Amino acid sequence: MLSESAPRQSWHVGGYLAPYLPVYNLFKMASTSKIPLQTRNLPWVEKYRPQTLDDLISHQDILSTIQKFISEDRLPHLLFYGPPGTGKTSTILACAKQLYKNREFNSMVLELNASDDRGIDVVRGPILSFASTRTIFKKGFKLVILDEADAMTQDAQNALRRVIEKFTENTRFCLICNYLSKIIPALQSRCTRFRFGPLSQSQMIPRLEHVIQQENIDITPDGMKAIVTLSVGDMRRSLNILQSTHMAYGKVTEETVYTCTGHPLRSDIANILDWALNKDFSTAYKQILQLKTLKGLALHDILTEVHLLIHRGKNPSCSPVKHLTPASPSCRYRLASGTSEKIQLSSMLAAFQAVRDIVVSDG
Repeated sequence: MLSESAPRQSWHVGGYLAPYLPVYNLFKMASTSKIPLQTRNLPWVEKYRPQTLDDLISHQDILSTIQKFISEDRLPHLLFYGPPGTGKTSTILACAKQLYKNREFNSMVLELNASDDRGIDVVRGPILSFASTRTIFKKGFKLVILDEADAMTQDAQNALRRVIEKFTENTRFCLICNYLSKIIPALQSRCTRFRFGPLSQSQMIPRLEHVIQQENIDITPDGMKAIVTLSVGDMRRSLNILQSTHMAYGKVTEETVYTCTGHPLRSDIANILDWALNKDFSTAYKQILQLKTLKGLALHDILTEVHLLIHRGKNPSCSPVKHLTPASPSCRYRLASGTSEKIQLSSMLAAFQAVRDIVVSDG
């Protein structure tokens, strides 16, 4: 430290003699010119994440119930479950922003991803220390958000049960998971459960149109339909597909969407089905394998799309092969077990050949 009697140092600043200032004051002065926050490089999933409960596009019955909990100051422990990309995390973050002001958000909310550290140490460490400390000069309760709670071990969940029970007076917990069956019954019974189902097309399209307008994207109606179809009710996935296709190809069409995601086009599936039904085994195998290699298609996606095309009933030639249904899941099961795609492709073609021979002999 400098004593009061120490001589004051001076710097020449802009031609004038300026008195010495402590270093921390210099940094403080420099930080007063605020730089606007740039969101240009953010992934669209985060850039367009809903900030308030009114911004959310689905599950209005759940939102109205939670809104009533908040307005009456009776928020219970919550358990959100359902498929990915259905608004579980966005909902609780919007609730937290409504409950707490910006300056107190970090001190009142603890957000953890249980898949990062899913053992008992995370419960005994950060969660316990956060929940056990009381807030001074602040009313209300703290909020602990545990994302992907179904990844926690059984011991960690049992330890968490006791923490929830002990610190209910000043802390609320929100558990978020994809699979309710992986949460122990003791935790389920202590929380109010809400299921977030997949989003419908009517819910997804307006939000996608908002992003398209904001980002000035060139997109065709078929491109929009392809994004909604491939996302299967997952809003996060639809935004990722939209952004990646736009960045890769500029114009978003059905073909560019399917190419960007590596998913087989409907025309490719129609060709594969035609070869399987009308060509001999060797020719069909070579042509499908060549197409699969050329476009980088996964056999699992081919099997899924062939199955859907058969059961849509739009192709009259598909009616004799509808009893191929058991063959498709068998192939997919073996693929998931790690078997060779070439062997399973042969198995699929053999099933088509057998059905064709039966139809010809019956005719």
